[in-house]
Amino acid sequence: MSSKKSTSLELKRTSDLSYASVMLFWRIVTGIFFREIRSRGSYNIPKDGPVIFVGAPHHNQFLDLLLGLEVYKESGRRVQFLVAASSMTRKFIGFWARLINSIPVERAADSAKPGTGLIRLSPDDPCKVIGEGTRFTFDFKPRMQVMLPKSLGSASAEVLEIISDTELKIKKEFSTTEEKITDKFTEAGAVEFRKLPFVDQQEMYRHVYDCLNRDGSIGIFPEGGSHDRTDLLPLKAGVSIMALGAMANDPKLQVKIVPCGLSYFHAHKFRSRAVVEFGQALDVPPELVQMFKKGGGQKREAVQKFLELIFNALKTVTVRAPDYETLMLIQAVRRLYKTPGQHLTLGQVVELNRRLLEGYEHFKDLPRVQKLRKDVLKYNRLVRDMGLRDHQVPRAQRATWKVLALLTYRIGLLAVWTTFAFPGVVLNSPIFILASIISRKKAKEALAASRVKIAARDVLATWKVLISLGVAPVLYFFYAIIGTLLAIRANAPLKWRFIAPVMVLFGVPLMSYAALKFGEAGMDVLKSLPPLIAALIPGNQRSLDKLKAMRVHLSNEVSELINDFGPNLYEDFNEWRILVPSSSVPPSSGTPGLWRRKSSTGAVDAQGLGLTHPMTWLDERLFGFHSSANNNGSNEHEGEDDGGDYEDVIGFIPGLTAMLGSAPGSAPRSRNSSYADLQRLKMSTPDGGKR
Repeated sequence: MSSKKSTSLELKRTSDLSYASVMLFWRIVTGIFFREIRSRGSYNIPKDGPVIFVGAPHHNQFLDLLLGLEVYKESGRRVQFLVAASSMTRKFIGFWARLINSIPVERAADSAKPGTGLIRLSPDDPCKVIGEGTRFTFDFKPRMQVMLPKSLGSASAEVLEIISDTELKIKKEFSTTEEKITDKFTEAGAVEFRKLPFVDQQEMYRHVYDCLNRDGSIGIFPEGGSHDRTDLLPLKAGVSIMALGAMANDPKLQVKIVPCGLSYFHAHKFRSRAVVEFGQALDVPPELVQMFKKGGGQKREAVQKFLELIFNALKTVTVRAPDYETLMLIQAVRRLYKTPGQHLTLGQVVELNRRLLEGYEHFKDLPRVQKLRKDVLKYNRLVRDMGLRDHQVPRAQRATWKVLALLTYRIGLLAVWTTFAFPGVVLNSPIFILASIISRKKAKEALAASRVKIAARDVLATWKVLISLGVAPVLYFFYAIIGTLLAIRANAPLKWRFIAPVMVLFGVPLMSYAALKFGEAGMDVLKSLPPLIAALIPGNQRSLDKLKAMRVHLSNEVSELINDFGPNLYEDFNEWRILVPSSSVPPSSGTPGLWRRKSSTGAVDAQGLGLTHPMTWLDERLFGFHSSANNNGSNEHEGEDDGGDYEDVIGFIPGLTAMLGSAPGSAPRSRNSSYADLQRLKMSTPDGGKR
């Protein structure tokens, strides 16, 4: 008995070690790919008991698994993800997925095969399919599915009865996630089709129930597949069946659902940013569990009702725009609403986007809102035509010697950063080229095979990472061989012939990461040049002045609109508002100097210039230019509004700042992002943290 117990403990230690190893590896990978990852609402993660983490939108394929990374970092909980069985068969992905005990899910669409002949819909019965040159008795069995071509939305329907080789009955009319397509199918006439096998998911559910019975954690993306749409796809019923089924099997079990929103700022781009938001845990209603137990129609009703509850919970942690233009409008309005000196964290950016989108959807038909929309879109076009970004408009200066000197200085600075980054760029150029070519090819293949993707951008980031992970070791070994051959050719001592490849293998990755950070700083400097150039172009000053005036007017309009309509939408609007718009921020006490600096709004930062990057100090001291680096590390960090010029150039190793404490010039970690700190905070308050 003791032998079995020790074996079980040993297996658990091995499992813990493998999971921790994968999380460490994944943290390094995501730390390189993403410029910043923030978690929000991590105090909502239950400390114990069975939990299902429901993630959406599924915008970044396998990189969305950073949800599990954030859960592990904030609470120590290990999440078992449901992963498509077809993905588990891939060598690299399958290897890592098995190390974190992922549960394979068979999907019928992954095993689709072309059918023989053509099919059309019976004019008398929308649930009857007529074949031409088909072999229904050979190709189909009850519970299999018929899938229509992509021109008809790849709609599918379950086979109820095979009447003959040319006739069969389907359970329900053909439909997509958005609509029934009976009329379209009838008009299309005879079309090609695909046959989908019946997939028994009992084994998958057994693994899920076993995990939940052990108070474990399950991670699932219920949309069923990754996509690049601005709104959520309809959820699959599986997540609802898992929670209800687990509690139906064991009445003592109390499963909780934690909605998780994943927000990316240019998800497919290298060095983009991400926010993982955890919503309030959702309890499974006991009455729905009882309905589920009864089976039949009541079971289906219970599953559907709980699925609606989960969908509503996901709405609270996701930004759901009906189309891309609306999303761009909301982001523009948010930037206009945020006055100079008011700096948002990534989490606040996501929350403000969500609130503005909700308000827009509620009041969008009002003439006042329609006019503002038209004016904001016009402003966006003017800013784009001048080659500027919105955050650069207020800082655009009049053409003076100082502007010319600042432009010259920054071009020189760009040359310095480019020089530092150049060796790493050259050494890693094969990786960049291959990753770009292959990821775009894979995106085209994914787009052709999908009925929900728009441009298949959701697969780009994953393939960039996978190709880089595969090519980088081979490339670095190749460089090590070249280093050894050069040492031999130079008749170097035997010791150096052995040391050369080791130095290359360790030196090239470090040089590459250093080049990445220097190149990143260079890109920030490059983005700061357009307003300076625009200010120096003859005749452009009048256009800049008009653009500035237009921005001020629109900013006031946006603030007035929000102040007027906000209380109508939110009863506690003034109590819980994120921003209080004002023309200026009240200045802090203190005088600027070597250790304290003056911000763009006149406030004196606690963090002094002597403790920031020297180039920032030089920039401000010589030219009086107050960059967005002055925000003490809390700028909003959106892809199209990257304001910081140099603040990320130090911090070469991800996590080094956290290990050494708060580094000079870096933002302190918010208490709201730390699960452990919030738990201690709750315990320390007299009312247990309830306010």
